[in-house]
This record gives sequence, structure tokens and C-alpha cells, in this order.
Amino acid sequence: MEKQMRSMAAPILLALLSLSLTVPLAHGQTVAAAPAPAAAPAKSIRAVLTKAGQFTKFLQLLKSTQEEDQIDSQLKGKASSGAGFTIFAPTDNAFSALKSGSLNALSDQEKTSLVQFHVLSQLLPMSQFDTVSNPLRTHAGDTGRGKYPLNVTADGGGRVNISTGVVNATVDGTLYTGDKLVVYQVDKVLLPWKLYGPPVPPATAPAPVADKDRKKKAGPVAVADEPEADTDTASEAAPRGMRGLGGALCGVAVAVAAAWCM
Repeated sequence: MEKQMRSMAAPILLALLSLSLTVPLAHGQTVAAAPAPAAAPAKSIRAVLTKAGQFTKFLQLLKSTQEEDQIDSQLKGKASSGAGFTIFAPTDNAFSALKSGSLNALSDQEKTSLVQFHVLSQLLPMSQFDTVSNPLRTHAGDTGRGKYPLNVTADGGGRVNISTGVVNATVDGTLYTGDKLVVYQVDKVLLPWKLYGPPVPPATAPAPVADKDRKKKAGPVAVADEPEADTDTASEAAPRGMRGLGGALCGVAVAVAAAWCM
């Protein structure tokens, strides 16, 4: 009998509990809804690459250059300081394909620039590669000639190519997509022109025009007319003794001419 009463009481208690969650309480109050679960923390770049595997060398560079810490600190921040990050991660095979000494020849600052060249300060989904404006600006900075230009092109069929002016790489797949982070796998290390390209010759100044050519273009040079001498002024400007001597000579000449005529 007791077991039967317990079995009958169980569904009644469940029904009462269900009603208590929906029926308004006294004074128009209702039972508060359960709080929404907290958003999952942003995934770190190390977690993404470690899970994917085959990115040991790139992880080492991210750590040694402290670029990993800067990215993760912004990903974990309460407020996003930008539009997120896009990271192009070269595989271990991509690093193995580099010429011997390609990394060891770089200074610490240059290694930092190399890693930063693989990071964009914007969230770039795969669908937007065919609409971006080239060159893209990476964390390495200047996109000018001979610096750190990065150009991407999409063929419309899901294939994305990346050109640095030194190498042409291909996006092999998406490793992670989140609200603040997108990570792509690339088949080559993105070598920037500044570190691996040939020196860019300085802009040359226009060649000077030869003197003969300059004279031909300018035409004949006009010579200014010399002013006519002012006799009165010239006479007045002569010394006083010279003026007296001239008068005497004129008198002698007149007398000689008169005697000749007689």
C-alpha cells in the first residue's frame, strides 16, 4: 500500500513543480529565468595550432618573438581592440623547404617582422578574399615598394593564392574560425621582400639637359640695343681743361681756312 502511494505521489509532485515555474507568484512576480551560460573564452593560437599538429616551428617563432602573447592578450580581452586577427600558418614542411640558413641569418627583430608578416589585424573569412583591396597590411607594417606588401587573389572556386613578391603560396585549408580569430594553413613560409627580396634601386633623377640642347630649345638670345651716346652729356662729362683745348684748336682751324681762301 505504501509503495503504491509513493508511486502515485511522484507524478503529482512533478506536476506541481512544473506549475510553480510558470504560474505567477504573489504581487505579479514570476520565477526568474535561469541565467544564460557564459560565452566560451576565445581559443588561443597555440591551442589551435597544437590541435592541428605539424606547426611546431611556427609555434616556436610565435613564442620567441612574443607575438603569441600579444595576440592572445587581445583575444582574451573583454572588449575587442580591433576587428580580430587572421593568421596564415606555414606547416613544418614549409619551413623545411627553406634554403639552409634562411632563418638563422635573421636578427631577432627581423624574425619578429617575419612572424608579423603572417598576421593581419582584421578578420578575413574565406568568402572575402576575392573582395579585399591589395596589398594587405600585416603586423609587419609598411606595404610600400620593397617593404612588406602582401597580395591575395581568389579564383572563385575556393582556391586562394598569396604573393609576397618573393614567393607564391596557397591557402590549403581553414584550421579555425571564431568571432575574433581565423587561422589558415599555407603551404609556404611567406617571405617578405624587405628581408628576402633583391635590393630595390633608388629612384633615379631625370638626366640633365645638355647645354647645346638647352640652347636649341631656348632659341637665339636677344641682344639689347646699346644706347646712343649723348654728345652733350659726353662733352660735359669731359675734364674742364680738355674742353678749353678743344675750343682753341677749333679757332686755329678757322683762321687757317680763312687765310687759304684769301
